[in-house]
Amino acid sequence: MRLRTPLTLVGALALTACAHNPPQTAATSPAVAETSPPAVSNPFFSPSTLPYLLPPFDKITDADYAPAFEKGMAEQQAEIAAIAGNPAMPTVENTLVAMEKSGQLLNRVSAVFYYLAGTDTNPTIQKLQAELAPKLSAHRDGIYLNGALYSRVKALYESRASLGLDAETLRLVERTHTDFVRAGANLAEADKAKLRSINEQLSSLTTRFQQNNLKETNARAVVVDDVAELDGLSPEAIATAAEAAKARGLEGKYVLTLLNTSGQPPLASLKNRALRERLYRASLARGTQGGEFDNRGVIASLVQLRAERARLLGYPTHADYVLEDETAGSAKAVNQRLAQLAPAAVANARKEAQALQKLIDREQKAAGTKSAGGFKLAAWDWAYYTEKQRKALYDFDESQMKPYLELDRVLEDGVFYAANRLYGLTFKRRTDLPTYGPDVRVYEVFNADGTPLALFLGDFYARSSKRGGAWMSSFVDQSRLMGTRPVVTNNLNIPKPPAGQPTLLTWDEVTTMFHEFGHALHGMFSDVQYPSFSGTSVPRDFVEYPSQVNEMWADDAEILPHYAKHWQTGETMPKALVEKVKASSKFNQGFATTEYLGAALLDQSWHQLAPEQTPNAEGVLGFEAAALKEAGVDFAPVPPRYRSGYFSHIFAGGYSAGYYAYIWSEVLDADTVEWFKEKGGLKRENGDWFRAKLLSRGGSADAMQLFREFRGRDADIRPLLVRRGLDAAASGGKKTKP
Repeated sequence: MRLRTPLTLVGALALTACAHNPPQTAATSPAVAETSPPAVSNPFFSPSTLPYLLPPFDKITDADYAPAFEKGMAEQQAEIAAIAGNPAMPTVENTLVAMEKSGQLLNRVSAVFYYLAGTDTNPTIQKLQAELAPKLSAHRDGIYLNGALYSRVKALYESRASLGLDAETLRLVERTHTDFVRAGANLAEADKAKLRSINEQLSSLTTRFQQNNLKETNARAVVVDDVAELDGLSPEAIATAAEAAKARGLEGKYVLTLLNTSGQPPLASLKNRALRERLYRASLARGTQGGEFDNRGVIASLVQLRAERARLLGYPTHADYVLEDETAGSAKAVNQRLAQLAPAAVANARKEAQALQKLIDREQKAAGTKSAGGFKLAAWDWAYYTEKQRKALYDFDESQMKPYLELDRVLEDGVFYAANRLYGLTFKRRTDLPTYGPDVRVYEVFNADGTPLALFLGDFYARSSKRGGAWMSSFVDQSRLMGTRPVVTNNLNIPKPPAGQPTLLTWDEVTTMFHEFGHALHGMFSDVQYPSFSGTSVPRDFVEYPSQVNEMWADDAEILPHYAKHWQTGETMPKALVEKVKASSKFNQGFATTEYLGAALLDQSWHQLAPEQTPNAEGVLGFEAAALKEAGVDFAPVPPRYRSGYFSHIFAGGYSAGYYAYIWSEVLDADTVEWFKEKGGLKRENGDWFRAKLLSRGGSADAMQLFREFRGRDADIRPLLVRRGLDAAASGGKKTKP
């Protein structure tokens, strides 16, 4: 049974919502009584009549959510009660299949509500989100802590060998039993009561962290009075900053909005060092400097409660609880992998810093004045001098690429074209279907034989009502049992240019678009029986793997020339520039790996604490500093990609103790890229094999077994070390061969 939960998966990821709880929490809210429209008018009460069951966004209002949640919870409670109280002997059909089919109304409203809570929120949604968090947590516990229901699940699990089940149904029996046990089904009643209380508190705290972070990110945007301070930014970037200021009622000024990461894109171009410092400090200060949106108290409470819950469930720490159920298997395995990579990454970053410092010193000497240089490299200088270094080494900077990377061409002539060449997919724009916003694009996706496969929605622009980052979500999951085909979405946060101006991407935004579409392919290609196993319903440290593989086509020799064309002239990106891009692929990898590992190690440090070790709110920053130092990644010019105060992946999403997943998945990704190269690259037979053996299987089989069936062996870490430029350092100075 796949219960949607109101946690954003970054990355991630998919955005899913929760389902279950005690009848007394279901339909008694005064706010609901005041806002409830007539039942017949609520668009969630019946399945959508649109193609692929696309939600009827043109009919949905904020007033529809609360009554749909209340009715949805009540309906599923009744369904679960009927299953648990069934006097017949438990069977897969009358227990597990019935559970898979339960909660359809709740799933419909959850999919839309929690998606919009992340992509286009407003005060009404935020208020309801906070009210729903404890109710939905209790609803979930009402299912997983139902003793009669668990008895039926346990009976099927214990007799599974004699039931003659097919492989996917056998996995459903085993997976459902595991989910119940991990949710506390074996606890004594007193401990179940404690668990319910902890879960309700955690659900409210994660919601609070998410909302604080969005508000704080908007509030700390940097206002610039004089356009001269923006020297170095492109005319398009300056125009976007002016538009952002105008939207805030600051006509004649300029606003540099913040992305969710520590680093901010303008830092690579701004010549004004004081403004760079101001922007960087504003970014790092989020959530930890006091005020209404300070997250330190939320963090302390989250870490404490997660540790207490883990101990209640029989685990030393939250990380031990989480990682037991991932492909990594244990905190020890994750610690060993990160410890293997960190020293080499930091060593490379220090070498890169030395080169940047020399560049700064040369500037001072050439200018004959301290105003041009003579300072010690700081975090806010890194991106700016890295671009100068890139230009010196490879005779190009990223600004040369942007005119060739227009959004529509990247999407349709790049991302979609690669999917056509590799998998035979075709795409048809659907302007006749409703969306939740004017910038959302809808495409119908077809298989090579012309049969319909899925709907794909793209929402690529940043806005103040949208959380940061990039992610994939689904409104409808594929399931043969339910007779449903996928409706999936991709979200990015590209600054929207003024009207009439092209949307020109950075190379990082291009690879992000390919990455997120890799998640979309994982969802669209799903071919499973049960909703619980659909699409990206795989371990957290496996879910990033297919998406990272899809990045390889961004600079493919056939794909890149097909989309990288000048937005004005249509001229293909010069081969010389393409070669420079490829030649610099390992450039700045010490920085990239170190900032990522800093965040991954910080995540593990927080979640490998016992309850009695967790700091209070005042100790959050001190703990963070000590953790980075102990892990050997406290290199001031390269702060972690996320600091604790705005680390939404782990404090408001599905990645607690799981942010390591990106580098863990990259081992599989890099090895798979080698496989594609060995097999001739962009060939239909390669795509068909990858789809059949892995992308279509979702969570219907063990993740690593799927990889072995695809690759023919276990994964090799060497291609990752080579890609990251860590092969020499990791092998004592000797290069390893992939």
